Amino acid sequence: MAMRPATPPQLRVHDARELAGDAPEAILRLDGMDYRLRITRSGKLILTK
Repeated sequence: MAMRPATPPQLRVHDARELAGDAPEAILRLDGMDYRLRITRSGKLILTK
């Protein structure tokens, strides 16, 4: 009986502009720590603690 590789879980997709709304940045919280996700003028993302 051949073993099949496990199917990777389906990743959820979140639109960064929807997260930020009208602002150029959003705060993401993980385990009580806040992280700032910023959308630059050139459309790149910067994540800082």
